Amino acid sequence: MEKDIFESGQYYHIYNRGNNRENIFIEEKNYNYFLEKMKKYLLPVADVYAYCLLKNHFHIVIKIKDKKDLLDNLKDKIHLPFSNLFNSYAKSINTAYNRTGSLFQEHLQKNRIENEEYLKQLIVYVHLNPVKHKFTKSFETYLHSSYRSYLSNKSTSIDRDFILDLFGGLENFKFYHDERRLIYEGVIDAIDKMDE
Repeated sequence: MEKDIFESGQYYHIYNRGNNRENIFIEEKNYNYFLEKMKKYLLPVADVYAYCLLKNHFHIVIKIKDKKDLLDNLKDKIHLPFSNLFNSYAKSINTAYNRTGSLFQEHLQKNRIENEEYLKQLIVYVHLNPVKHKFTKSFETYLHSSYRSYLSNKSTSIDRDFILDLFGGLENFKFYHDERRLIYEGVIDAIDKMDE
């Protein structure tokens, strides 16, 4: 899990939160707007495997395309679409809600994912994030993550086939999530009891 520059052919977990822990998604329509921007800017340079958008932060799991699959003007500027995505979204939010200043905290956080086992764990972690942060008790019905895309037959920008193969099929994919959820629920229940 190494922080570094984006390199072609590498997996990454990217994430950030609102400046001063403020919300970066103010209304329901902001989530879809962010996803549209994500498709526009990230899909030319990366395959998206998972995402979760929460009110004040987000997580995205990607693989940067191989150099041969990148447009010539992006081969040495892989960071540029990421910068464009977050700058464009921030400008839109600032204009729409009459705010000024930085929307996101500092720079985009990114960790390189070194192996496929950790990639699997991270995808589950990202999908369970709404439970971890108590936004919902059911990650399966949370609207702003990629989990439901894996259960659907509808067209998606998520590289569904690669990840389902990695998990050994849809049933194993669901099993991994359910197993990890039980751990989260146990930890959350223990913390709640300590707070009583």
